[in-house]
Amino acid sequence: MKAVIPAAGLGTRFLPATKAVPKELLPVLNKPVIQYVVEEALAPEGVDGVVIVNSREKPQIESYFSEDGQFEQYLHDHGKDAEAEAVHEAGALPVSFVYQDNPKGLGHAVLCAAPATGDESFFVLLGDYFVPDRKMCVEMAEVSRAHGGASVIAVAPVPADQVSRYGIIAGQRTESLAGAESAGDEEPGAVWQVTGLVEKPAPQDAPSHLFIVGRYLLSPRIMELLETQGPGKGGEIQLTDAMVRLLEEEEMYAVVVDPNEGCDTGTPAAWAATNARMAMKDPDYREAFVEGLGNYKF
Repeated sequence: MKAVIPAAGLGTRFLPATKAVPKELLPVLNKPVIQYVVEEALAPEGVDGVVIVNSREKPQIESYFSEDGQFEQYLHDHGKDAEAEAVHEAGALPVSFVYQDNPKGLGHAVLCAAPATGDESFFVLLGDYFVPDRKMCVEMAEVSRAHGGASVIAVAPVPADQVSRYGIIAGQRTESLAGAESAGDEEPGAVWQVTGLVEKPAPQDAPSHLFIVGRYLLSPRIMELLETQGPGKGGEIQLTDAMVRLLEEEEMYAVVVDPNEGCDTGTPAAWAATNARMAMKDPDYREAFVEGLGNYKF
């Protein structure tokens, strides 16, 4: 089974920095964002490789995941064994690349990975969000196995006055993850059978308050549907539109997650906050981070 990470976007929110450095390579502490996502993607049992859908304008991502024995040896020769090991680990990750030459939307980006995913289910992980404990996709895989390999998406609650900003699911709760039996219908651990997907509904029309958070485990049938999917919102090929068609043929489930499980890096402010959050949680960085703040008044 493969995991697909779309990474062909231009990262315009981070300009001018992304004129020279792809957004996916901006660091959170000492690792680029995309490495956290790759490591998360490899956590579920059965995932044996990650396919990054890249742009030919961003060869730096490919370079980052390539082995560099000469540089590793240089680090060893200068007593930097831990740094050499970190560089080796990044280069040894099972990552391959395909290219999206024309930016035609998320659905088109996923379709570009079809030759690599074959006739198996596959994960899709959006690259500007990662889950430090790497459990989200693991739980999604468990729900899929329990339902004969059905597609599964991760969803999270959003306030009623914000549903018009997101894709919202319709459906009903069917079960709970182990240990979450007492959770409410829209609380973490609840599992829903999805009956519909509504893009940016008005608050009074929203069938729930649960939105897709950027983690998908999809049936191989979705690739066939994307091949014939016409342009949708913004004139782009939308993954959600193909998923609506998939619901007409197959079951789909959703796992409710805590939105605070993940770290958002999609905007400069969110990226900075994620760095602060990770520094405060990491004993190797916390003390120096707090010291670096000094007496700054927020």
